[in-house]
Amino acid sequence: MTYVFQTIRKQTPPDPCYDDAGAARRCIPEFINAAFGKEVAVSSVCGRPTPSRSCSVVERGEERPSVRTCQICDAADPRRAHPPSYLTDLNSAHNLTCWQSENLHASPHNVTLTLSLGKKFEITYVSLQFCSPRPESLAIYKSMDYGKSWTAYQYYSSQCRRVYNRPNRAAITKQNEQEALCTDGHTDPHPLSGGLIAFSTLDGRPSGKDFDNSPVLQDWVTVTDIRVVFSRPQLPRELGPGGGGGGGVRADEDPAAPSTSLPAYFYAVGDFQVGGRCKCNGHASRCLKDKEGKLVCDCKHNTEGPECDRCKPFHYDRPWQRASAREANECLPCNCNLHARRCRFNMELYKLSGRKSGGVCMNCRHNTAGRHCHYCKEGFYRDMARPITHRRACKACDCHPVGAAGKTCNQTTGQCPCKDGVTGITCNRCAKGYQQSRSPVAPCISEYITAVILSSTEEPSYCKPVKGNLKINMKKYCKKDYAVQINVLDMETVGDWAKFSVNVVSVYKSRGDPLKRGDNILWIHMKDLACKCPKIQMSKRFLVMGTSETGPGERVGLLADKNSLVIQWRDVWTRRLRKFQRKEKKGKCGKA
Repeated sequence: MTYVFQTIRKQTPPDPCYDDAGAARRCIPEFINAAFGKEVAVSSVCGRPTPSRSCSVVERGEERPSVRTCQICDAADPRRAHPPSYLTDLNSAHNLTCWQSENLHASPHNVTLTLSLGKKFEITYVSLQFCSPRPESLAIYKSMDYGKSWTAYQYYSSQCRRVYNRPNRAAITKQNEQEALCTDGHTDPHPLSGGLIAFSTLDGRPSGKDFDNSPVLQDWVTVTDIRVVFSRPQLPRELGPGGGGGGGVRADEDPAAPSTSLPAYFYAVGDFQVGGRCKCNGHASRCLKDKEGKLVCDCKHNTEGPECDRCKPFHYDRPWQRASAREANECLPCNCNLHARRCRFNMELYKLSGRKSGGVCMNCRHNTAGRHCHYCKEGFYRDMARPITHRRACKACDCHPVGAAGKTCNQTTGQCPCKDGVTGITCNRCAKGYQQSRSPVAPCISEYITAVILSSTEEPSYCKPVKGNLKINMKKYCKKDYAVQINVLDMETVGDWAKFSVNVVSVYKSRGDPLKRGDNILWIHMKDLACKCPKIQMSKRFLVMGTSETGPGERVGLLADKNSLVIQWRDVWTRRLRKFQRKEKKGKCGKA
């Protein structure tokens, strides 16, 4: 006999927040009575701290006299207690449990019921099923901040103007959709019977039909706590002004006979309901309790927070929005090409992109840079054999420290910027027609200039600086045509000459046309540069004292050679050079 075993797999129910294709869609928690099982704080309970006796009047029909019935309320005796828990327990027609306040006697006073939902809910109605006659005046309030502040929700009274200073049945427009109204619609022509009061939060509100697009109404229905204040009871007619409780009332009648309840001297409620949904802004289909026992939304669509009211970290490519029937408005991740773990939202970029993308990546890794970490940072270039998302998509330029004119290479090819006469992708060798020199400024010089330098070996003293040329004194200052402090910025070769871009920081002497501070050019012949006389370094400051302000030929700029004074600047020289200036003005250069 062959047995066939079938494995029964439990299928995971589909997530309401996504369609069959996996696309996000609006989802909302189920509609519930949010008050069920919740604790209600009340300002008055009968039988506490001591048992109390309360009475009500029972009407037994047109031909039979009314009967007063009395009962004992004792909070310590479960059979005679009427605790607040009866407000939100499970009631049925056969087992109606009622909370009851203390006796009001002849002087009515406020009695308050306060219900905390423990979380923000979007509610549709608040209802109260009375065991006593409905109050003549009551008010419903709401809180959105867990009881810190309260806002009026609805008033009920036959005397709206007198009790609450409100008109009766005022009109609702789009300008006052968050205004609490007062109505006498709860008043019963036969107040001796109990009844139901049900307040609908959206009934009659003009924007109710377009709730998705009405932040005003979305805010109006949002609550964390509900408070009901009973202000005035319905007074018995036979005990009203001038009444003494006489007439046909008999205390010996059977209270079990068919009857209709007459008004009582206390408030009693059998059922307190708040109908609504856990507020999750369309980004969750259910609410759960967290580790601390607090009710929170089971957020989807890359959202988080008690009400799914913000985007999860790294999902800031567009601003958070509430989901609607047309658009789920899920939070989108930033596009950082796997090179960043954090990002931020930029509204200006979002608007410039046509409201499509506003995420800006932060702290790009793997040598990348840019808003989306989409290109290589300075000193690196793209390895085109790898995708930009690869952790090694950017390779170091490795530009030669002497042969290259900078550390930044071409982002695509990796070619470093080479000095004149230098070649190679990293500028590590001399080009054809050039040979290596000992100068870090011009590491490769043309073979023609080398020949000139070699031919000058007949003068063995050519490359030797004049004795004492690295010292400054009044005599040298007087012999020179100019004296300036410069900052060396850049260098290029023009024929047999080295052309240095400099910034003139200070001018201490200038014969002929006055020199000005700012950008200028310093010319030095390549054979002098090859001899390191003068010796120039990039990004350094120098004192230059020369005999001519004009460059070679018709070129504009300063001229320096092996007879010029070119030494690295020292701040202590400022005072000495200013002293030389003053002496020159006094005519002391002729005596030097």
